[in-house]
Amino acid sequence: MVLVFNAKTAELLSHHQVEIQQKFPKEGWVEQDPKEILKSVLECVERTCEKLQQLNIDITNIKAIGVSNQRETTVVWDKTTGEPLYNAIVWLDLRTQSTVERLLKRIPGKNKAFFKFRTGLPLSTYFSAVKLRWLLDNVEEIKQAVDDGRAMFGTIDSWLIWSLTGGKNGGVHCTDVTNASRTMLFNIHSLEWDPELCQFFDIPMEILPKVRSSSEIYGLMKSGALTGVPISGCLGDQSAALVGQMCFQDGQAKNTYGTGCFLLCNTGQKSVFSEHGLLTTIAYKLGRDKPVCYALEGSVAIAGAVVRWLRDNLGIVKTSQEVEKLAAEVGTSYGCYFVPAFSGLYAPYWEPSARGIICGLTQFTNKNHIAFAALEAVCFQTREILDAINKDCGIPLNQLQVDGGMTNNKVLMQLQSDILCIPVVKPSMPETTALGAAMAAGAAEGVGIWSLNPGDLTAVTCERFEPQINPEESEFRYARWKKAVMKSMGWETSEAPSDGSGK
Repeated sequence: MVLVFNAKTAELLSHHQVEIQQKFPKEGWVEQDPKEILKSVLECVERTCEKLQQLNIDITNIKAIGVSNQRETTVVWDKTTGEPLYNAIVWLDLRTQSTVERLLKRIPGKNKAFFKFRTGLPLSTYFSAVKLRWLLDNVEEIKQAVDDGRAMFGTIDSWLIWSLTGGKNGGVHCTDVTNASRTMLFNIHSLEWDPELCQFFDIPMEILPKVRSSSEIYGLMKSGALTGVPISGCLGDQSAALVGQMCFQDGQAKNTYGTGCFLLCNTGQKSVFSEHGLLTTIAYKLGRDKPVCYALEGSVAIAGAVVRWLRDNLGIVKTSQEVEKLAAEVGTSYGCYFVPAFSGLYAPYWEPSARGIICGLTQFTNKNHIAFAALEAVCFQTREILDAINKDCGIPLNQLQVDGGMTNNKVLMQLQSDILCIPVVKPSMPETTALGAAMAAGAAEGVGIWSLNPGDLTAVTCERFEPQINPEESEFRYARWKKAVMKSMGWETSEAPSDGSGK
């Protein structure tokens, strides 16, 4: 997806979107084709430029390009041919469960949090190092390319920047601090790849990209309508949304409702380590000489994906929009609770053995109640993370800023405010992730066309949702939800047959 913003007002001028296919070769495996990702970006650039010309906007006015990407998704490619050596392994892929278990055996006391003070992260299937380890162990072409000194590793931002700045003909192999902080190979204090972590995962350091700030010129576009334009912003999607929401103050937080849900709370220049299952991550570093800022993050694996599941797997709706309508018709789940732990539970539990359950069903329950319970699940999961952030930071949030595709669902936004008991604030332009990447690119040294002062952006207006139920009812429903979560845990055991059937 490519979007073009006015640097003075933050107004969206034009955009083009192409859907990328997810591949599910086996139970729990999720992949994407890196070439398809690159092709979609190039197509979106060309289409967007055509649209701008139809609006009589001169594309030579485009002064900078920012890149934002789904974090943790892992690609290895051949620097001599420019070809990927395997599909990209997507962030929520679960194939590395046995890799994690094997690595845990090498850690004193099998402590998942062993590297937390260096990386901010627990050892989990979620992060890139474990996916990279799986690729090195299981894909002959990758092993060979590493031995021959031809292999390059990166997250999607690295693959795109390398390809767009020339690829095998002098492409720039880099990433930014926000993406690097999600690999589990990066020391979030020294801001460098950590030799001991690379040794633990047995990953050769020469395949890693160079780590840069989130806002500086990395290289120039080498082809297409925007040839010669600098790529000067790079932020992992959740950090980009934090910047796009202008959460520059310590204690400001945003929640993005996409496939998953990601709540980030800015903790300023100090890294706060969570006692309650949150990740410590790099929020941004907006320039080579600017300070690095940290965030506490809670990740929910399944948010928008639960709506897609109701549509594609159960067939109770034909479009995602219908879920809102079904839920609105009943206005209650009638005691039905849905825990969508399809790929285990992420924050604050980090419980890979959990699986999805729907409980509290009666003869009266119908698809409307299940639709309502699915939306409520997204809100309850967000509340669990907000509770954890409040405990870790000691300052309760007085409002939550929200963005992402699901925020168009008014029933969901109202429910979220009711369950959190605080106002929920949504910007008029939900594409804050793209806006954040554009801001980082436009503010880079040598570009300097964008001010990061929130007061300067006139196009950003907001809609507020205030709590409408009494706190007692909210607490009662939340307690029932917690009971349902307990029932979803410990469902899978690693001794199960590998085909995932449990037979």
